[in-house]
Amino acid sequence: MRRIVPQLLLAAAVIGATVATAAEDFTARAVSALEPVQGRIIDWRRDFHQNPELSNREFRTSKIVAEHLKKLGLQVETGVAKTGVVGILKGGKPGPTIALRADMDALPVVERTDVPFKSTVTSTYRGETVGVMHACGHDSHTAILMGVAQAFVAVREQLPGTIVFLFQPAEEGAPEGEEGGASLMLKEGVFDRHKPEVAFGLHVMSAMRTGEIGYRGGPMMAASDAYQIVVKGRQTHGSRPWGGIDPVVVSAQIIEALQTIVSRQIDITVLPAVVSVGAIKGGIRNNIIPDEIEMIGTIRTFDQLQRADIIKRMKRTVDGIAAANGTTATFTLDPRGNPVTANDPDLTRRTLPSLQRVVGAQNVKPLPLVTGAEDFAFFAQRVPSFFYIVGITPPDRNPITAPSNHAPDFYIDETGIPIAARTLVTVAADYLSGVTR
Repeated sequence: MRRIVPQLLLAAAVIGATVATAAEDFTARAVSALEPVQGRIIDWRRDFHQNPELSNREFRTSKIVAEHLKKLGLQVETGVAKTGVVGILKGGKPGPTIALRADMDALPVVERTDVPFKSTVTSTYRGETVGVMHACGHDSHTAILMGVAQAFVAVREQLPGTIVFLFQPAEEGAPEGEEGGASLMLKEGVFDRHKPEVAFGLHVMSAMRTGEIGYRGGPMMAASDAYQIVVKGRQTHGSRPWGGIDPVVVSAQIIEALQTIVSRQIDITVLPAVVSVGAIKGGIRNNIIPDEIEMIGTIRTFDQLQRADIIKRMKRTVDGIAAANGTTATFTLDPRGNPVTANDPDLTRRTLPSLQRVVGAQNVKPLPLVTGAEDFAFFAQRVPSFFYIVGITPPDRNPITAPSNHAPDFYIDETGIPIAARTLVTVAADYLSGVTR
């Protein structure tokens, strides 16, 4: 018996090494299959950038995505959550099911970058004519996932499992009165039908240099809530303000007071929070005091109790200032907010070596809490998930001062796009083949 045990251990070691080698070989094959597609990814990205579409209106984008996936031979679902596309790739070998996600929508922003494929598209948003720009990088996310799908099709026979490619609309939020985004995809049963055991996603960001990857286990990105405040006044001539109630002045007092909630009333040493006013609308003429002002804005939090406390304080502030000025104001919270985006800690730990192999361990960096929000959070609530940040600011520029995501001069260093694609292929292939599972 003593002679057999070492032989069994040796055999087990050989089998383990063989399995590991086969798994690593599959990842290498998938990455190699991606390389011929990298040029097409850039072309797709530039096309989407030049032809951006707002949330729930991604008709052209989704058509291009669906046609590409059908040509690849995937099972394709269209019209998911209005304009979403889902592609299902079943591998030639048994294995787990995973989901990979990209978002497709653009923003109501007039582009200021000086690139040959600059957007000049206009559309209507909240009743106004606006420019439309991929100011958050979703054009690159969509193009990357299209290329990743093509790479995995090329190694389909060796693919151990199933990949669900989620091309999601309305990540930036559905228009008023509509549903959309990840929550609607889930409501319509995309995870119930395909049952992924994990989900992966990435986001390009100008706050990091090209070649750098950012991550965080557990809570990573903030919950977001949209709110509306409507201040009622009494219209009068601008030369006789005492003849009415000026909602502009009342709104100014409310805006100033709202800033004291985070800066003076909340313990931000525990967790950060943000209250911002994003738009003010009211009035039409220089010498008419209007009868109403509307404000909209966002709240960012990382804790449900803190969120509830901030909302309560905001409502109290709005009501109190309006009453002190002899008028009324309404505070309304949009029910379609995003929860905190939280990465599964164990999946995060197991996925890091995959990222490190692509860009080097020194370039995979832990992040502080990010007050930006992501509706990938809804997917992460359903299955263990890992969402990470890919840097796209050129090495000769300072990422601290680089135009941020959502800015009109937001710029993507396109040399970062192939890196992002390689990370996603590596992360998915390593998980499917058991390297990180």
